Amino acid sequence: MPNKKIVTFGELLLRFSKNDHLRLSQGDYLTCKYGGSEANVAVSLATLGDNVEYVTRLPDTPVGRAGVMRLQELGVRCHHVLWGGDRIGTYYFEPAAGMRSAKVVYDREHSACSELQPGMVDWHTILKDAEVLHVSGITAAISKSSMDATFEALDIADEMGVKVSYDINYRKNLWKYEGADPRATLSQMLSRCDMMFGDAIEFEWLCQRKQPPFTATDTHFQMQMEEYKEWFEQLHEQFPRCRKWLMGMRNMVASSRHLLTALLYYSDNGNDYTLLKAPINDINGVVDPSGVGDAFMAGLLHAQLAYKDDAQTQLNYSLAASTLKNTIPGDFNLASDEEITNLL
Repeated sequence: MPNKKIVTFGELLLRFSKNDHLRLSQGDYLTCKYGGSEANVAVSLATLGDNVEYVTRLPDTPVGRAGVMRLQELGVRCHHVLWGGDRIGTYYFEPAAGMRSAKVVYDREHSACSELQPGMVDWHTILKDAEVLHVSGITAAISKSSMDATFEALDIADEMGVKVSYDINYRKNLWKYEGADPRATLSQMLSRCDMMFGDAIEFEWLCQRKQPPFTATDTHFQMQMEEYKEWFEQLHEQFPRCRKWLMGMRNMVASSRHLLTALLYYSDNGNDYTLLKAPINDINGVVDPSGVGDAFMAGLLHAQLAYKDDAQTQLNYSLAASTLKNTIPGDFNLASDEEITNLL
């Protein structure tokens, strides 16, 4: 079982939602679960048996403490969580139903994590013996100081020879601080990473380059691989450091039926790049698609250690992990390695 340390860094959130597909304006009760992109990745990795450390900043309140307790229950190491600030970030989630799209309402301003400053986190201690540091665009979106703290982490990871994993995670409603430039900031983060994940829409937005559409309605859909390869080649010229590009692709036939696949553009030596495609999975009975991208990234991080010389299995494992997340309520992917390999 892989045991090299993976560190994830980002904001832990409290998610509120209604049961039975009620709208946020209906009913009297809200259920709550903890989540957040980088925490989701950490939980997935811990569930798969990996050695994972999660770094965030939380208020020293019963709600903040309960969040850390939940992560620790799931096997995530939280020894370097910072305590301070007045509130935990939250969001309100309204699930999709039929032809109605899902809705997310954020309430994250002035959260403890958004008030992070460079110098607060002891990265030299945390990244000692780490294999990978995982970050996402969300942490750079919530405040200017949080963005600066993220780039500080990237600088020290480079200094210490730690590989960087990056999820684009573009959330347009979060970029509110003065001078925010999401495309420039997320592009700069992409230029600093060794492996990355994004969905097809995020790739197009960030790189301002159209790609062949994924319009599958069944598993026999033919991918335009030559066009995709040319697309990735041009992208790699723009961002030459990254050696693994994982792109998730989804077509929502209905709220409860999604077609899901992924592409992996990679090189083992930095010179010869290969484009691989995963199978198309027809998920008929989607329970909760939250955190599906995080399950993709965690699947790849785990699989590249467990299946070191088999990129196709790494890709297929990542897709299988993400597929199973669609069946699990909440943000966390609690699918085990046995369940994922059985699906493979």
